[in-house]
Amino acid sequence: MSETVADHVLTRLREWEVEQVFAYPGDGINGLVTAFGKADNKPRFVQTRHEEMAAFAAVGYAKLSGRAGVCMATSGPGAIHLLNGLYDAKLDHVPVVAIVGQTARSAMGGSYQQEVDLQALFKDVASEYLVEVNVAEQLPNALDRALRTAIAQRAPTALIIPADLQEETYRPPRHEFKHVPSSPPDHPRASVIPPSEEVARAAEVLNSGEKVAILVGQGGRNAVTELREVAELTGAGVAKALLGKDVLPDDVPYVTGSIGLLGTRPTYEMMRDCDTLLIVGSNMPYAQFLPEFGQARAVQIDIDPRFLGLRYPNEVNLLGDAKGTLQQLIPLLENKTERGWREGIEKNVSRWQETVTRQAMLDADPVNPMRIVHELSERIPEDAIVTADSGSATNWYARNLRMRGRMRGTLSGTLASMGSGVPYAIGAKFAHPGRPVIALVGDGAMQMNGMAELLTIARYRELWTDQRCVICVFHNGDLNQVTWELRAMGGAPKFEASQSLPEVSYADFALQVGLGGIAVDDPARLGEAWDVALSADVPTVLDVRCDPEVPPIPPHATFEQLKSMTEAVLKGEPDAWHLVTQGIKTKMQELLPSRR
Repeated sequence: MSETVADHVLTRLREWEVEQVFAYPGDGINGLVTAFGKADNKPRFVQTRHEEMAAFAAVGYAKLSGRAGVCMATSGPGAIHLLNGLYDAKLDHVPVVAIVGQTARSAMGGSYQQEVDLQALFKDVASEYLVEVNVAEQLPNALDRALRTAIAQRAPTALIIPADLQEETYRPPRHEFKHVPSSPPDHPRASVIPPSEEVARAAEVLNSGEKVAILVGQGGRNAVTELREVAELTGAGVAKALLGKDVLPDDVPYVTGSIGLLGTRPTYEMMRDCDTLLIVGSNMPYAQFLPEFGQARAVQIDIDPRFLGLRYPNEVNLLGDAKGTLQQLIPLLENKTERGWREGIEKNVSRWQETVTRQAMLDADPVNPMRIVHELSERIPEDAIVTADSGSATNWYARNLRMRGRMRGTLSGTLASMGSGVPYAIGAKFAHPGRPVIALVGDGAMQMNGMAELLTIARYRELWTDQRCVICVFHNGDLNQVTWELRAMGGAPKFEASQSLPEVSYADFALQVGLGGIAVDDPARLGEAWDVALSADVPTVLDVRCDPEVPPIPPHATFEQLKSMTEAVLKGEPDAWHLVTQGIKTKMQELLPSRR
């Protein structure tokens, strides 16, 4: 039997060491689906419940494996469904390759069923590389370029293969005019280092500072040792952008935690008071949480020149990878002996940790959502992977989850799309089948698509050597983040028709599909429930009924701002006084004296 174009696509994916393709079938990729069967399902066809979930799973896999994720969908509606996950990859700089079908070539332009202009559709999201393959000789070069570009540019790319071409006999390109042969799959790497005179200028800025602050993002993940050495030499504190939450552990005393609306008070105060700022591998967009313009001399290190100087008027912009650039910088840094700045940061961090613990242990109706993550932090394995969805649960992930050991964590950082938490967890389990994975998900996102993806977990869990995969649902019956945004930004009370969710038991649903399910509505049982879920021999849904009126108050919020919000919500909130009481209790914990 001759090799078809679809057969060759799978052969080439295997040569690229692609182990699975997250996908959903359709007649626009029938040739490819047939090829999976002929190839003994290698790479593995991982059938999600929806093409968007396939793209999100590929993003989660790529983020947590460091390798390219691959997703696949049919033409028309299937390809359209991929877009949200692919934009997530684009905005968070993640290598993902989308392989999509298309109407047969002979029918193109004839308003055929499911015919969509896919090149126009993917033009923006796959702007780094997008190609439609119309003759067999275009392969393998087109596929190779899609993978190489995705990996090198940390971006999504797309390959469109018409349905009839998939079933044609594969003919390799020859070494002749208008044919493009391709090199074998490889993974070339380079270390980008800025010129020595620019590094010296950066060292001068950092050496002259008395109150140095460091902001690290996901681009600093390969430079943990160097970041700690720079912080020790300069006496700096280190804040973390949300996508960089797992770069440094939170048990390091000078790590101040997250920055921004979801950030911590020590980070806010450090940025408010510093005179020097070093930004490493971060494009955190909220400039209002950086020092005031003109307050600090600043240095930025980034591998992508498009993001240098974008958020702050830096004195020195260093184009280079974090590890190599910091290695060049470290010998030029002076060891600051005056440690008053650092000691103040460490005291602030210690006080803040006491504060968030007190906030988490406050009574609520029935469970304080902060306590859910606090209890997790007390017992989470040091090699765990945590995915967080977009919503109010993101606040508690950002502020209350303490990273330690080899823990990893991620979320839809820039697109901030609901519905990514569970498919990210699926991608994480395929990336690291021997490590425990925890997804922190609001009930809005769970109803949007997380419940359906429990079926995917049930289907593939036997492939994972470690069965621990905990989907923790913040069950409050409310689209909570938007409710709080309406209150805080619009001065409007909760609008029940848009914000309230239908009631369902997520634990019971999990049990019905063959997974574990634990329902909790008593805070005294929460720690025990986490222990059971984290030691279970089956993926488990932890369904925690929590109080929607515990406010995600930013640490910089003043009592005057809280007063304004309170006046607004008292106009028409269904449970106004409970809301006000929870807000006051939470904010008051910041004013209590430290025990240390």
